[in-house]
Amino acid sequence: MDIKSYQTIRRAIFTIIILVSLTPLLTLISVTAFGFHTAYRSKVMAYLDQLVEKHALNIDTFLFEKLANIRVLALSHSMDELSDAELLNQLLASLQEGHNDVFVDLGLVNEQGIQVAYAGPFKLGRADYSDAIWFKEALQNRVYISDVFMGLRGLPHFIVAVKKRVGDERYILRSTIDFGAFNRLVENTRMGQTGFAFIINRDAALQTHSREDISAFIHMLGKRLWGQEPNQVTPGNNDEDSWAAFAAQRALAQRPVYHFTGKNAVTGKPAIFVNTFLKNNEWALVYVQDKADAFASLYAARNLSLLVLLIGGIAIVIMASILSKRVSDRIRTMDLEKQMMNEKVIEAGKLASVGELAAGIAHEINNPVAIMVEESGWIGDLLEEDEFKNTENLAEIRRALTQIQTQGSRCKAITHKLLSFARKTDPMERDVDINSLIMEVVEMSRQQARYANVRINTNLSDNLSPVTVSPSEMQQVLLNLINNALDAMDKKEGGLLSISTRMEEGFVKVDVSDTGSGIPDANLKRIFDPFFTTKPVGKGTGLGLSIVHGIMEKMGGKISVNSAVGVGTTFHLYLPVTPKGTDERP
Repeated sequence: MDIKSYQTIRRAIFTIIILVSLTPLLTLISVTAFGFHTAYRSKVMAYLDQLVEKHALNIDTFLFEKLANIRVLALSHSMDELSDAELLNQLLASLQEGHNDVFVDLGLVNEQGIQVAYAGPFKLGRADYSDAIWFKEALQNRVYISDVFMGLRGLPHFIVAVKKRVGDERYILRSTIDFGAFNRLVENTRMGQTGFAFIINRDAALQTHSREDISAFIHMLGKRLWGQEPNQVTPGNNDEDSWAAFAAQRALAQRPVYHFTGKNAVTGKPAIFVNTFLKNNEWALVYVQDKADAFASLYAARNLSLLVLLIGGIAIVIMASILSKRVSDRIRTMDLEKQMMNEKVIEAGKLASVGELAAGIAHEINNPVAIMVEESGWIGDLLEEDEFKNTENLAEIRRALTQIQTQGSRCKAITHKLLSFARKTDPMERDVDINSLIMEVVEMSRQQARYANVRINTNLSDNLSPVTVSPSEMQQVLLNLINNALDAMDKKEGGLLSISTRMEEGFVKVDVSDTGSGIPDANLKRIFDPFFTTKPVGKGTGLGLSIVHGIMEKMGGKISVNSAVGVGTTFHLYLPVTPKGTDERP
């Protein structure tokens, strides 16, 4: 395959790893984040609802209690008593002592709007309230709580009033409520960095102070809030039952709480608005907080999750890139090794064919050489007859015949060794004198060593036990090691090839040493692997040492190697000695 094919494989592996890794991660994080977001948001909104509802109850209770206190005074005292300034001062002092000076003053106003009796810190005796809105409203209702207004004193305050009838005349018992105490109830409704609360009436007028400038959106809020006004019990003008129902509803805090989103005109950021109604829907308690502040913990958890997801995603992408590259490189390496193996198999097949051809040629050469030797012997016999004894150059003819017989015998020995090495017969193991076998192989390799400028030195021990091996396979082992040694030494400088034998712990040990370039440590563990070679392409098949290793194991022996780069290499062959009483084994 070409480079583009491996790049395609790499991209496919990379994509699969990314999909398999990120899909469950994203799914898990999405489901978990959605569940956590929903639960946390619901928890925050429930808490805000509870906060607003709780403070609304406190405010309504505060108003109801103050109104109830004035109503008790109106019911429990006669007009003469309430018209007595001294007694009115005593009643005010009692109210202030019991309610932390929440009641500022106390006054009795007749039907014409004139305050006929007054107790308090201001000079409001005979004050005329006939044109005051609160007075007109109070005359129409049994009980009344006014909006916050400036009034005659120029200070923000509101009034709680109770109507009292004496015959055909109507009187109003009124009290001014300390605005600061009331305002603190609302200011305490705070949470986070941006949360604050305020009260507005139906006319979008502030009923409390606000730490923030909210004039930019209170008119919008007023229109929106009373557009969702709930159906609640409203006390009638003179309806005692309606008043009782109103009081019970306030006590049980049976009020709906609303929340919506919008823009906080103070900070200019998206905000949450939570509101409920007070004073029988005349006032609205509004709580405002920026979303980022209300859901700060949620957003922090979300950002942390995104950071973890980002880091995890980057790690997955990096690992996917590394793994896909490694896998594609491994596939490419395996393809190259497969291609090289195929080439080496073909090369091995060629060598096998060459071996068969060489064996056939050796066999064909052996026959005419044998005839030549026979004929030379016959000619020698003829020369013994009398008629040839006086032949001129008889000595030269005898010398030539002797040379023909000598060289013919040499050719016969060479072809015999070649045939025995290449013959395709099942190897028969028998007792062998390893020294003799080594010398035969050395003689076969001596000419090749001479061409390679290598000297062969043998140091063979005389007291060796016989070994049971296949002679042809042992020849193959020795020839492989000798050929490798010759290839490892420089052709110009030459070198020394040493072969030695000795007895060692029940084995005959054969050492084949050379003074070649040596084998690097990285290759020592692989030299017996099939098709592993460091020789140039076309020169080695990588099968020689693998075959040697297999033969040694089959014969019950073993092979090891020591090598140092730049010094040389030594192969150690351990051949088991022949057990006593055994001549031959298949």
